Amino acid sequence: MDTNLPAVKPFPNNPDPQQYLHLSEWEKMTNGFPYRPFHKDFSEPRLRCRELVQKFNQTSYKDEKSRREILNELFHPSCKAIKSIAIEPNFRCDYGKNIKVGENFYANFDCVMLDCATVEFGSNCMLAPGVHVYTALHPLNAAHRQITDMQNYFELASPVKIGDNCWLGGGCIINPGVVLGNNVIVGSGAVVTKSFPDNVVIAGNPAKVIRYMPQPSPDEQPFWKSNEGILEYLMES
Repeated sequence: MDTNLPAVKPFPNNPDPQQYLHLSEWEKMTNGFPYRPFHKDFSEPRLRCRELVQKFNQTSYKDEKSRREILNELFHPSCKAIKSIAIEPNFRCDYGKNIKVGENFYANFDCVMLDCATVEFGSNCMLAPGVHVYTALHPLNAAHRQITDMQNYFELASPVKIGDNCWLGGGCIINPGVVLGNNVIVGSGAVVTKSFPDNVVIAGNPAKVIRYMPQPSPDEQPFWKSNEGILEYLMES
C-alpha cells in the first residue's frame, strides 16, 4: 500500500453547514450541499418521474406526439420551447425536471441521466446507445456510507454541463461535476472524470485528449448541404 496517498474525506466537498441548514432538502440537493436522499420530500418527485419514464418507454415508435408531450412534462420547463428532441426508449432518469437540452437533441437506446443536480446539454448534441450521465456523489469514507439510519444518510450532487455540437460515444460515462466545451467528441466506453475545453476528442478510462479538432469556420456548411451529389447517389443506391 502506498502510504503517500491522500487520506479519504467524508465528501469530495464538505461545505460549512451554516451555508445550507436553512434550505429545503431539494434546495440542498440542487445547490451542491449535503442532502438526505431518503427524505420524504423526494418521494413524490421520484414517483412522478418513474411513472412518466415508464409511460414514455411504453409508447409506440410511431407516436411522436405522445412522446414529446411526456418529455415536456418530464424535463425542465425550458425544454418546452425546444423544437426538436428525440429520445429512443428505454430511457431512465431520477427526477427529469433537472434535465435541460438544446435544439436538435438526440439520445439513442438505453441512456441514463441521474439528474440529482442539473444535467444540461447545448444544441446539436448526440448521445449514442448506453450513455450514462451521473450527478450523485456518495461519501468516500465507508463509515459514512452505511445506511443504518435512512433519515440521517447524506450524499451530494454536482451538475454536469455539455456544450454545443457534442457527440457522446456508446457506453461512455460522464461523472458528477464534469463540464465539456463545444464540439467535443467522447469515445465509446470512455469514463469522463474531469472537464475538457472546446474542440477536443477524448477517450479512455479515465478519459484524456487524444485529438484536437480544428476550429469550425463560421461559414462552414453542414455535410448534407456541401455534399448534395453524394447524398443523392446514396438515396438512389
